[in-house]
Parts: sequence; C-alpha cells; structure tokens
Amino acid sequence: MGALALLMLLPAVGRAEESNPNNLNCIGGIKAGTPEEGSEEQQVRYTFYCDGPITGYQLESQIPVTGIQSPPEVTSNATKAVLPDNFSCNGEVPGFALNCVGATKEAYETITGQFAIEHKICAEPREDPLLTVVSATIEKGAVVQAIAGPFDLGRPLGCKPDAQSGGDRLSPKAVVKKKSKKHKHSKKKGKKASHGR
Repeated sequence: MGALALLMLLPAVGRAEESNPNNLNCIGGIKAGTPEEGSEEQQVRYTFYCDGPITGYQLESQIPVTGIQSPPEVTSNATKAVLPDNFSCNGEVPGFALNCVGATKEAYETITGQFAIEHKICAEPREDPLLTVVSATIEKGAVVQAIAGPFDLGRPLGCKPDAQSGGDRLSPKAVVKKKSKKHKHSKKKGKKASHGR
C-alpha cells in the first residue's frame, strides 16, 4: 500500500483558522517501511498532512529509534505530484524523537518518511508516535512562531489485532480486570466451614 493509499484510509481534517496556526489539524499513520540495503532493522514508514503549511515537525516515539531516513518526500494531495518542498531530519540515535525542519508551502501537502526500530513492527510494544508541528513566518519584520499538537499517528496498519489493539497513546484502551477464580474458590471454602459450625 502506497503513501497515498494509506492516506485514503484516513478521514479528512477540517480547515484551521487562517489567523491562528496554533490550531492546525494534522492526520496520518504508520506502517512497515521499505527495507534499507545493508540494514536488518525494521523500517517504520510515517505519512501525514496538515490543513496548513508547516516549517518543521517532531515525531516522538515511545520505543527507541535506531535510525532516521532523511529527507522525507513531500507530495501534493490535489495533484499527487512530488513537490520541491523538502525537510531535513535528524535526532539522537538511539533516541526517542526525530526532528525535521523545512517547509510545506500549502495546506494538504503529504509528508512521507521512514525511521528504524530494533524489533518487528507488529511485536509489542508496537510503535505509536506522537506528531507535533511548528511554523514560523515573518510578520511586520518579526518572526512569529506557532506550534500545534500532539497528534497521535496511531499503532501500525497491517498488524493482526492483539490484546493491546483498540487504543493509542492519547486514547488508551481501557483495561478490564477479570475476577480471580482462586478468590471465588476461597469464598466457597469459607462458607462451607461456617456452615459446618
């Protein structure tokens, strides 16, 4: 499944207020990435777009990131064409975040990139990165910065459901505790003993 097909599975985001880039909305997802030559590490492909232009983003992982692919690809959602807009990504490896700077010029430009983790993508704990986006503009000769997020990119697409499925980092699945059979059995023993007195 290509990046565009991945995004077709995701709902569209509403348009943010033009005057407040702190209210940007972004949506995306992750799945197994393309293997890199000479590396046995699991590649994780991320894809997202926002309803306004951005000048940087951070992906925060809850498991160690062991490699960062740069640069990611930027495409137009409207024309599907690869755009000259670009980003450069770096971060501490191993670490828990990748930081990318660059620019999209318009809303709804899709950013697709990869990073590596040590274990298979469907093994628990499954990757579930949080996305934060930033923008900087010049207004009346001064730099104006904005930040939006975090947005949860969710657990990987294409994995079989398991006990952890059905939630993500920002909306975790509720854990239902089952009553212990031992506990019930000990109550019965207690009743028999008191009845025999």
